[in-house]
Amino acid sequence: MSASILIVDDEESIRSSLRSILEDEGYEVAVASNGQEALRLYTTDPPDLMMLDIWMPEMDGLETLRRVKEFVPTAQVMMMSGHGSIETAVKAIKLGAYDYIEKPLSLENVTLRVKHALDQYRLEQENRSLKTKVERKFELVGQSPAMQQLRLLIETAGPTNSRVLIGGENGTGKELVARAIHMHSTRADHPFVAVNCAAIPETLIESELFGHEKGSFTGATSMKRGQFEQADGGTLFLDEIGDMSLSTQAKVLRALQEQQFTRVGGGKLMKVDVRVLAASNKDLEKEIEKGNFREDLYYRLNVVPIIVPPLRERREDIPALVRHFMKIHAEEQGLRIKEVSPEAMTVFQQYEWPGNIRELRNLIERLMIMVPGPVIEAQQATASLQGRASSPAAAQAGQTVSPLFTKSYDSLRDARNAFEKEYIARKLREHHWNISRTAEDLKIERSHLHRKIKLLEVEMRPEG
Repeated sequence: MSASILIVDDEESIRSSLRSILEDEGYEVAVASNGQEALRLYTTDPPDLMMLDIWMPEMDGLETLRRVKEFVPTAQVMMMSGHGSIETAVKAIKLGAYDYIEKPLSLENVTLRVKHALDQYRLEQENRSLKTKVERKFELVGQSPAMQQLRLLIETAGPTNSRVLIGGENGTGKELVARAIHMHSTRADHPFVAVNCAAIPETLIESELFGHEKGSFTGATSMKRGQFEQADGGTLFLDEIGDMSLSTQAKVLRALQEQQFTRVGGGKLMKVDVRVLAASNKDLEKEIEKGNFREDLYYRLNVVPIIVPPLRERREDIPALVRHFMKIHAEEQGLRIKEVSPEAMTVFQQYEWPGNIRELRNLIERLMIMVPGPVIEAQQATASLQGRASSPAAAQAGQTVSPLFTKSYDSLRDARNAFEKEYIARKLREHHWNISRTAEDLKIERSHLHRKIKLLEVEMRPEG
């Protein structure tokens, strides 16, 4: 599809000659003779580039530019003038014009400047699209009370320079929390560098964090900047810091205290301005008691503690998370988004999710690929979860699954009834067997809940 250009000039001869030149280059061209007409055309069908004359009657080009930018802040506009001045050009650029070209217009100059303007416009569009995809990928999804509290902590801690220690089980999204803190900070326009301390061999982690000089060890064929240097001015996220050796912990502690360090094999002190966020799935206080983690480093890191809740404690977020992961996988792999039946969603909400968010994301990806139809049904969801829970790897990891998923059922209705019975019983226990509050939570009438309890033979807590 060819790029579109809107030419705005009160001189018919210029509109005609520019249109002819640009159409010969393969562009789609529209024209307007004044600012009002330009605004009408722009708001109806925004072009990729507007070529706008400055000196026009009634509404001049600068006013037209200002109004266009109010409507579309990212609009790509090239100003044209036959009586230009440096002052006018500067004013146009300050109002958001991409370029300023003087009349009389030469064929070669026009085609080259238009090409550059459109190339820049495409690049900016691609960057915005990529940024949107990245932001969506790292978005914190859910409106449960646990997530609202987590967001409040992030918004409170983000603007400060305080260190944050993020705790939580594997797969809960600790890195997402770290990224959100970075985005809420004054360092958001600077690097966010993540290091998985558990994934780097002990012999290399010091070089990875602090860099090394050429020849400092076998294989060091060139100088390397470490992650502390790469994060200068921004945020360094040390994930699974509980797996870091005591000797490396000592070096990290010194770097935090002094905001300076030396590369491996070097003698020069490197000064940096880095905010450090850390995370661990281990209980670091217990690791201190065992002698595996330095107490002084723990207190340096644990200025603001944040615990990320496991998925089983925010089950009401599961439908939103399922839709979120559906959309991401559809975009990444060119798949169609599938529907999830209410019964299948109930299956998801009943499962314990030992692998948390990471497990849910992987499951949705597999179901989108493996389910042939447009709808994911309860039987397919159950079978997929049973397969994960009963796999040797899951068993070795100590993952457990609700007894509901180890039973076989004669029909989908029997399975659904079992799920509903377990779900209603759990909600009743949560609300201390109060029928009114449970019905409100389930978003059904009290009479409907009574019928369900009787029909499904939900055992009520004995009175007295």
